[in-house]
Amino acid sequence: MKLRLSTVILPYRRWHEGGRAAWQRAEELGFHTAYTYDHLSWRSFRDGPWFGAVPTLTAAAAVTRRMRMGTLVTSPNFRHPVPYAKELISLDDISGGRFTLGVGAGGSGFDATVLGQEPWSPRERADRFAEFVQLLDRLLTEDSVSYDGDFYSAHEARNIPGCVQRPRLPFMVAATGPRGLRLAARYGQAWVTTGDPKLFESGTPEQSVRAIRGQVEKLADACAEIGRDVAELGKVLLTGFTPDRGRPLESLDAFVDFAGRHRELGFTEIVLHWPIPDSDFAADEKVFEQIAMEAQAQLR
Repeated sequence: MKLRLSTVILPYRRWHEGGRAAWQRAEELGFHTAYTYDHLSWRSFRDGPWFGAVPTLTAAAAVTRRMRMGTLVTSPNFRHPVPYAKELISLDDISGGRFTLGVGAGGSGFDATVLGQEPWSPRERADRFAEFVQLLDRLLTEDSVSYDGDFYSAHEARNIPGCVQRPRLPFMVAATGPRGLRLAARYGQAWVTTGDPKLFESGTPEQSVRAIRGQVEKLADACAEIGRDVAELGKVLLTGFTPDRGRPLESLDAFVDFAGRHRELGFTEIVLHWPIPDSDFAADEKVFEQIAMEAQAQLR
């Protein structure tokens, strides 16, 4: 399968002061998909400008024509499946069926306590994640849903006319643990990883590749448990969180080498952060654009 290149555009710029231009330029450069983070605030950007994912994606859908778009990723930290399903169906409609839902369990960062709750334990996050995905799957495929779960409820929730994409818009499930990988196997059209976070500070690129290979193997096991061919799932790597950090964006050759090593692991899509000056995602914009325009030809 051809390796796709995508980008993630963080929502930190006003729409008329660079936000719109970035999404339009991403389409001009030929990226397969442009994603944005679905957080209320995030790490070092917490005390600066940060805009909402759904309005940003809605605006992006209106100023692009071909490129897909999506969240990378939504979590249960501040979302409820019932109202969110209505927004997702609307996004899918406005974009003409170009929307992908990236979804994950969420972490213990700012979003985990912004509504005034105590941070959930890892087990509760996993439990909520499972229920969140299962209920969203029903809400996006059935006209009317009633549900009474441990964490979420729905009473005759209507979602007519449903998604443009059938039977529903695709799920891209972020997971590395056993339960999350089983969710990806059962509900995902794609799986996404950032690598092994334990290796980010002191690991090596070689250790990272071995760890990611192990994740891919566990995904295959999860698929085998339910009789699904793991080849049916797209495999997506969000870059910037492996020990390589920003080195793959230092040159076209460096990226082709990085991407080639991960394509050999079975990855079908690699996602690059749109350069942000004076941040962890700083990069030379000319090199970034060269990679977008020329790398795929060298990876065939």
